[in-house]
Amino acid sequence: MIAGPLRISTFQADATPPIGSALCNGLVPPAKEIVTPLTARGLVLLGAGEPIVLCAIDSVGIANEGHDAFRQALAQAVGTSMDRVTVHTLHQHDAPGSDFGTERLLADQGLGGLYSNADFDRAVIARLANAAHAALTTAQLVTRVGLGAGLVEKVASNRNIIGPDGKVVMQRNSSSRNPKAQVAPEGTIDPQVRIISFWNGDRPLAVLSYYATHPQSYYGYGSVNWDFVGMARELRENALPGVAHIHFDGAGGNVAAGKYNDGSPEMRPILAERLAAGMKRAWDSQRKMAVTADDVRWSIEPVAIPVRDTLKENELLAKLVDPKEPQAQRIRAARDLTFVRRTEAGHRIPISCLQLGPARVLHLPGELFVEYQLAAQQMRPDDFVAMAAYGDCGPGYIGTATAYRRGGYETGIVSRVAPQVEQVLTNAMRKLLKP
Repeated sequence: MIAGPLRISTFQADATPPIGSALCNGLVPPAKEIVTPLTARGLVLLGAGEPIVLCAIDSVGIANEGHDAFRQALAQAVGTSMDRVTVHTLHQHDAPGSDFGTERLLADQGLGGLYSNADFDRAVIARLANAAHAALTTAQLVTRVGLGAGLVEKVASNRNIIGPDGKVVMQRNSSSRNPKAQVAPEGTIDPQVRIISFWNGDRPLAVLSYYATHPQSYYGYGSVNWDFVGMARELRENALPGVAHIHFDGAGGNVAAGKYNDGSPEMRPILAERLAAGMKRAWDSQRKMAVTADDVRWSIEPVAIPVRDTLKENELLAKLVDPKEPQAQRIRAARDLTFVRRTEAGHRIPISCLQLGPARVLHLPGELFVEYQLAAQQMRPDDFVAMAAYGDCGPGYIGTATAYRRGGYETGIVSRVAPQVEQVLTNAMRKLLKP
């Protein structure tokens, strides 16, 4: 087979919500000011069969019908199938989310607009699709890719501190001023940020980065911003003018900055600089190699996510329609009900893998625990393996089987999935990563 040319196009669209829009799925005050704009960024790989689209959005989460809508619009815009489009969010909490099904349930109960801004979501989808389509005319030849990893110091720590009995005894979340939480070990994390860069000869065109952590320094004041991960991305773009930077949140569901972050405004740029320093280490250490379209493979493995047994449709519906229930609980019931109905109707979430020469990138849903990322790397210990989580956020937190026994906020209270999810996702990853 004769190797063909590999080309890429990059695109970007504004994703900044209007003042008054719900932020963090209605869990914090609505938008009252714009501190930094929000963006939706992506890359199209051309030449290896139908186009492949990788997209990352400054958003708290895009779920269920919302996730389908973003993928479908991008697929139509570049002339490919939905199965070859992956959309992820960076999970900033001072940002909006999208789920048309949940918003519709809430609107039927007079709670419209408290969870999301559906009109704004549709406008972002249209802008993003237009940007992706227009970018096809400026596609550039790729002759080499670079692979690198860099240590990120004093940013990530595991949110769950485990006691002698194997149970969660303390959580430090995104920030903490508890001395015991600050001195406790980092716990299980992936300290590396990984990059994939695209080159035409000696000229860099774009870089993808992957790092597993919740991105919050502080939030909840109505101040729309892209937080420290967005600041780090901006620092690296300024250091590499003309090189598009698309950042993906890895499996950071149980990872945050709580050990190193006291929640003060002063810590946000410090955390950003630490992450940017790791990105620079990855850039400086990268190994470049020749690449053609023949080196690109795309594969998917649709999976049925098991619903946890505590979520009963009739109970969720009763809570949703009860005006005596607190507003936050009715919103939670709508989100749970949307996922339950969608899953029980037979919906499967596609897990996908991009192979780019010796590199593999897995794309997974939800607020995935970091153990999945580490397990994927162990499946191919001699290769470059990166992971983007926070795809379809319908499942919410996705822990390991052990995590569901340990308890804690993520798996003990709010996760929508059953412990059997570990076997489902592990099997899918193993299939996608097989030689």
